[in-house]
Amino acid sequence: MRVLVTGAAGFIGYHTARALMARGDEVIGLDNLNPYYDVKLKEARLAELQGKGGFSFHKLDLGDRSGMERLFTAVRPQRVIHLGAQAGVRYGIEHPHTYVDANIVGTLHVLEGCRHHGVEHLVFASSSSVYGANTTMPFSVHQNVDHPLSIYAASKKANELMAHTYAHLYRLPVTGLRFFTVYGPWGRPDMALFLFTRKILAGEPIDVFNEGHHARDFTYIDDVVEGVLRTADRIPQPDPSWSGAHPDPATSSAPYRIYNIGNHHPVELMRFIGILEKALGREAKKNFLPLQPGDVPVTFADVDDLIADVGFAPSTPIEEGIPRFVAWYRSYYGS
Repeated sequence: MRVLVTGAAGFIGYHTARALMARGDEVIGLDNLNPYYDVKLKEARLAELQGKGGFSFHKLDLGDRSGMERLFTAVRPQRVIHLGAQAGVRYGIEHPHTYVDANIVGTLHVLEGCRHHGVEHLVFASSSSVYGANTTMPFSVHQNVDHPLSIYAASKKANELMAHTYAHLYRLPVTGLRFFTVYGPWGRPDMALFLFTRKILAGEPIDVFNEGHHARDFTYIDDVVEGVLRTADRIPQPDPSWSGAHPDPATSSAPYRIYNIGNHHPVELMRFIGILEKALGREAKKNFLPLQPGDVPVTFADVDDLIADVGFAPSTPIEEGIPRFVAWYRSYYGS
């Protein structure tokens, strides 16, 4: 199958592309290689993909309307896995326009490409951030998510709404995936695990936000990719029981579906740090700080729908995932 993967040089995009190729799919990768974090890491991921068969790459910005139109016309993908986005919650405090340009305008161009070129299924990345001010745990796809706390979260909620519109108007099958704190080898340098590892090895203090009282549903990358592939292979159908009188946010009378992909076992930040310290063989110097703007104290995924529909739930514990990341980090950086 010919699959377009946007954000192919990114963390989840790289692993997803590799898994698709491993099962025999042809992957067309798209990325703009923006400098939000180390471009050399993105290039190294691409080099890994380009060293294998069945992969081609297009350096292109999602916001380039004519470029996106030309790409869809040229490659005519059967499925699209849209993972490209401007990531990061805190970055949006000072750079909100970037999120609109990449996440909203860029997603519109992806939707238009799918609409006009007969794509059989669009899978797109949403985020656990959309739950925002919700405090009912665990977070369920059947809950209302109208109170985002960051422009990043708002842009992802907008993506869900846009995707539903296209599912309704053009019967384009779409599936949105709300990822919960993804970590693992080849991860993002702006994420806590990467930052903590670098600073602990350098003997620098780590910033521990919310005075260490955060809890996160840390989800290992291999589990996330398994969830992406399983949902991509399940083309959504209209829900015959859906009612406009009691609308379910996770389903629709259109071919539209939303899933959480999380480990469904929140881990306290201090325990997370402790396991990292053990894997590194070093104790961290800790700089305790208050809750940051846009952050939420706890994330916790309800994955019942994912289990019911595709028979899978993430399960890799941090006791296994963190040492795997540390081993990759030491190998990649030679430390």
